[in-house]
Amino acid sequence: MKKQMFKLVVLSLVLVMAGAGCSGTHVRGITPDAGKTKNVIMIIGDGMGPEQVGLLLSYARQAPHTVIGERRTAFDRMMGEGGVMGLSLTYPDKALVVDSAASGTQMATGQFAGSEMIGADKHGNPVETVLEKAIKTGRSTGLISDTRLTHATPAAFASHQPHRSLENDIAVDMLNAGPDVMLSGGLRHWIPQEANDKESAEYKALEQMTQGSVILKSKRKDSRNLLKEAQEKGYMLAFNRTQMEAAQGKLLGLFAYSALPDGIKVTHSQDSPDRTIPTLKEMSAKAIEVLSKNDKGFFLMIEAGMIDWAAHYNDTGLMLHEMLRLNETVEYVLDWAENRDDTLIIVTADHTTGGFGISYHAKDLPQGRTLQGDLFQGREFKPGFNFGNPEVLDRIYNQQLSYGDIFYGKFDSLPKEQQTPAKLAEIVNEYTEFDISEAQAVRILATEDNPFFTAGHGSLGNQVVPKMGPTGAFFVYQTDDNRQNLLAREVAADQMVVWNTGTHTATPVLVFTKGSPKAMAPFAHVMHHTQLGRITIEAILTQ
Repeated sequence: MKKQMFKLVVLSLVLVMAGAGCSGTHVRGITPDAGKTKNVIMIIGDGMGPEQVGLLLSYARQAPHTVIGERRTAFDRMMGEGGVMGLSLTYPDKALVVDSAASGTQMATGQFAGSEMIGADKHGNPVETVLEKAIKTGRSTGLISDTRLTHATPAAFASHQPHRSLENDIAVDMLNAGPDVMLSGGLRHWIPQEANDKESAEYKALEQMTQGSVILKSKRKDSRNLLKEAQEKGYMLAFNRTQMEAAQGKLLGLFAYSALPDGIKVTHSQDSPDRTIPTLKEMSAKAIEVLSKNDKGFFLMIEAGMIDWAAHYNDTGLMLHEMLRLNETVEYVLDWAENRDDTLIIVTADHTTGGFGISYHAKDLPQGRTLQGDLFQGREFKPGFNFGNPEVLDRIYNQQLSYGDIFYGKFDSLPKEQQTPAKLAEIVNEYTEFDISEAQAVRILATEDNPFFTAGHGSLGNQVVPKMGPTGAFFVYQTDDNRQNLLAREVAADQMVVWNTGTHTATPVLVFTKGSPKAMAPFAHVMHHTQLGRITIEAILTQ
């Protein structure tokens, strides 16, 4: 008996050591999957820290009317079916907090990157990514995002640029890299500048090609038509759900001018027969359908990118819907990979966003009530603070419009003379279940001289900005987006939530993996995203 226990302890230590080294190496003879990992699916919840995962879990378990079946999330399922969980630090080279470009690069290359770099090491040199390495092994590859295809996270896997803002150049890089499937938004970086002239031949040709499914407006400064170039490289093109579903072989799908519809819109439209834009789950299903035809396997990166966007705006209701969108996508992937030992699934985040939490407070203190227990005979049960009624989770879910749509779609579209605090309160109260008063709306619409004004800066260049108060330095996107953060402050106590920033935090992120025991073992420890990247690359290279 003692010898058996000793062998188990030694085996456990060897498996832990296989992933423990900071250099990214492994104990001789121990690899992620000793030749069995054929497919790797990496799912990145952009901005999805432990706090965002916690919101989803709380909603699943505690909301009286949760839409999650059996109150069991995809994370519960992964762990319940033998998955493992690790913890990963995300910081970039010589900085505390990471952005999506550097973090995506670190996961894609296994090397430290500088802030806002794409596909480069800390010195600024291009580095081959896991996707590019997978192509060399003969695997098929794919990139999926519900933001823009050229946005920071997907770009980091198939492009090499000094800055994430160079999306026109990133599009060219991605086309040259040649993933077999690319599905997302961001058509604006793929069509020529002539598309901005509705009378031009280019505009009319694009209108016919896209079947009127996408707004035709270009951000390019040249006449390159990357769609035509993609066709010459063998890609089929899709601009709506019908075209995507019918496509076979190499596929480039661009379904929106910029990002795809947000999670609230998806929730309300997904059962509509008139819906033309595929969901994240549907894009992922199509990618797997195409990529899995390769006998050598595939690498697929799926990004739920708008978790981050919701968290930047401190929009709790929207963030919950974005987490639900990720949840259904992971569920699909788990269904597809069920009973397969040749597929490694990694679900993680590039960083955390917003400094979010569910918290108790001093507003609306609870009334005392009687309990049947012996300790409360002759004594009321009366907590000293408001610890929150789980029914609030249903009210958060019931939000009908994102904060962005409340301001840009409703309030800002009114004539100037109607853009009053009273009208803002009326709109907020119509589309959310957390009413605000006119006095609160006055605070939301208050402005000030920009204390961080920087001439020519893309985010800090406005001289008058929403009034953020003492913590304004952490709300760097100073255009009218910050009104959304101010609305979040006003309803925070009623929602039982707190938000600390409009940017990212350095909180380590969770790493969930599902696959064969040897493939999962290196992920089951505290690591850095460069280590996560190297482990993933090793799984791809181990034939």
